Amino acid sequence: MKYNRRGIGTKYERKAGEYLESVGYRILEYNYRCKKGEIDLIAKDGEYLVFCEVKYRKDSQKGYPSEAVDRRKQRIISGCAAFYLMQKGISDVPCRFDVVSMKGESLELIKDAFDYMG
Repeated sequence: MKYNRRGIGTKYERKAGEYLESVGYRILEYNYRCKKGEIDLIAKDGEYLVFCEVKYRKDSQKGYPSEAVDRRKQRIISGCAAFYLMQKGISDVPCRFDVVSMKGESLELIKDAFDYMG
């Protein structure tokens, strides 16, 4: 069976965005891309600028979705976040990294999932 991974990713990123909006986040960007890589969602949550990675698995056969946000992925997201802040001229806003972990139909929001890795 052939399927489009990008299309599946987009579907679950939108679902995650809808959930985040329902708990008070304001989505600023989906799929921010730069030379450092990509960030799935950038949002505001109160005073925080949130860089959010969305991971989906249909089941736990290949591990839990959040486990896929390893140190390598954290470094990429951190680099993208630094580039975003520089590009937008933002320097005085608190930031954090969240992960939305989706397994089947269940969703878990992990706030402050990891620290900046410069």
